[in-house]
Amino acid sequence: MADVEEVEVVVAHQERATLRVGDVFLKIDADQTRTDVEVEAMAMAPIPTPQVLWRKPPVLALAALPGTALGCLGEPSTASPAAWSAAGAAARMLHDAPLPPWPGRSSDEIASDLDGECEWLAANGVLPADVVTRNRQVAEAALRPWKPVFTHGDLQITHVFVDGDEITGVIDWSEAAQGDALYDLAILTLGHEEHLGDVIAGYGADVDLDVIRAWWSLRSLLAVRWLVEHGFDPSLPGCEFDVLKSRM
Repeated sequence: MADVEEVEVVVAHQERATLRVGDVFLKIDADQTRTDVEVEAMAMAPIPTPQVLWRKPPVLALAALPGTALGCLGEPSTASPAAWSAAGAAARMLHDAPLPPWPGRSSDEIASDLDGECEWLAANGVLPADVVTRNRQVAEAALRPWKPVFTHGDLQITHVFVDGDEITGVIDWSEAAQGDALYDLAILTLGHEEHLGDVIAGYGADVDLDVIRAWWSLRSLLAVRWLVEHGFDPSLPGCEFDVLKSRM
């Protein structure tokens, strides 16, 4: 690291920051509970994860993964259908693994959060009222009993790395917990509905497409305020606003 010429800021906001220094990622988190979860989840996961190089709170040092991200929300993915299928297969392997010891949020907790966010969106005129109402209706299908599995919790495509058609690893495990398998599949395909078939083929099990769509709406509704307050723009083409409007 002594020979590195520059430091890349990968992401930075008031809760956490990630820096890249050569082939090392330095994650700085104000909440060490999230880092505890990340380290334990990576140790438990049956799929490739970054190597933990060292930890000196509040910093966690991870080795960079080979390959590139599966894609990025708001941009076309250049990854092959086989790579998307491999991501689905990796998700299935994770979901078949023993449960982590810590629980995730219940459907009642999620419903309460969703109601609060929808009220905020409507009160602040962030989105047209009919878009919020329609997506709240769609989201209802996700709020049903599910069999808990080992979920990544934030399996967005920027967290899945591929080299050709192979998965080289999955990053950012701080949201890992017991949860709904279809939530992971929905987050993986959020804004990339055209690749859902490939993911399901790799996953190798029947899934309820209405629940996948419900999680797309629910995740987007829950994310908007956080994104706005942390300097991100959910109105960019292909991002959360477009996901929500596509349900109309």
